[in-house]
Amino acid sequence: MGLPWWLEAKIYELYVDRFAGDLRTLTGKLGYFERLGMNTLHILPHYPSPMVDDGYDVSDYRAVRPDLGTMDDFRALTAAAHARGIRIMVDCVLNHVSERHPWFAEARGSKRNPRRDFFIWSRTGAELPNAPNAFKDFKDSNWIRNDATDDYYYATFYPQQPDLNWGNPEVASEMQEILDFWVAAGVDGFRLDAVPFLLEQEGASSLNIPATHAIITALRRHLDDTYGGQIAFLAEVVMPAVESVAYFGNGHESQLVYHFQLATQMFVALMRRDRSRLDAMMRETFGVLPPHSQWATFLRNHDDLALGMLDEDERLELIRFLDPSQRYLFNKGAGVSVRLGTIFENEPARIVEAYDLLYSLPGAPILYYGDEIGMRNTQEGDHADTRRYVRGQFDWAAAERMLADPTSLLNRVARLIHDHHGVR
Repeated sequence: MGLPWWLEAKIYELYVDRFAGDLRTLTGKLGYFERLGMNTLHILPHYPSPMVDDGYDVSDYRAVRPDLGTMDDFRALTAAAHARGIRIMVDCVLNHVSERHPWFAEARGSKRNPRRDFFIWSRTGAELPNAPNAFKDFKDSNWIRNDATDDYYYATFYPQQPDLNWGNPEVASEMQEILDFWVAAGVDGFRLDAVPFLLEQEGASSLNIPATHAIITALRRHLDDTYGGQIAFLAEVVMPAVESVAYFGNGHESQLVYHFQLATQMFVALMRRDRSRLDAMMRETFGVLPPHSQWATFLRNHDDLALGMLDEDERLELIRFLDPSQRYLFNKGAGVSVRLGTIFENEPARIVEAYDLLYSLPGAPILYYGDEIGMRNTQEGDHADTRRYVRGQFDWAAAERMLADPTSLLNRVARLIHDHHGVR
């Protein structure tokens, strides 16, 4: 019997609309991923949404956003992908919903509504003073005024994203059914968005609360028992490895966890042309995982590059390297939103160097759409949320030209990926 699929995953992360327009067109592009050497697609939020947070404000967990297609289109995509040996992973947004989700639309209108306890409320907005405000650029407090009931609801991220109350077992039951719905549609794995924020606790930081692990364990146990251990979790935990490693549990929580600290150290190594600190981190963090578990490694993604795990001097040094104009700072400089093609503008050899580094390391490597063709930050719009600059339209004309040129950046990156053999 071979290794679990996630231990050999080569992941390509994309927005359906930015990459292909819609699901049917994406299905027709599956050969591109084979050519590139990918065996797993991470599809960023595809659910109906007002798109305040580019789909992470979900208004319906059991449907496809109409501009992307239908549920039949989604099922056709997963079937066609599986026929080519490609797995499909989608986002599971556990922490919050859109303010337009029916649950919240009901809850905000009356204190007696049955959905009221799906969310977190305060009469004064003074509780949980130590909880992190994840989006300091966009709100002063996590408590958002609700005039209809003369009180406040809790929102860790955008004000339009009320947090779910995971202290209510009905929330867990609903989420379990939602996971089942998407497995039935052909999904092989779920990226668990913002999992350290699931629980709030008065007198604590309301981040990384120990009982969070029981939530993930219960969801994982359900999937393992129902589907024979074939469905994977990828946990988003923006923390140092010594803390994020806990989200593997003893092999009974997430099979994959992002290694955010490694991403920053890869850029430090590229900046200084010195990988001594990177190698030290590798030694410290890759020998501690439970069986059948794997770090998810990456250089860039749809969010900012989180710099909060660096000391202050190193953070400022890296900002000067990544974003000399400081145009793309996020969350008051705790992160920076910049694509590889912008960092290494007109230096395709350095992009190859970056991916040579990534694909030489153990882990499940992730490539963010467009980086393989040197896409740069979009110049469209004036975004307070600088992450929008790394979410531009895929340049298919450039990709087609590069596919025809054996010496192109795309083909050089593809050769690196094909030479990478999963677990090391």
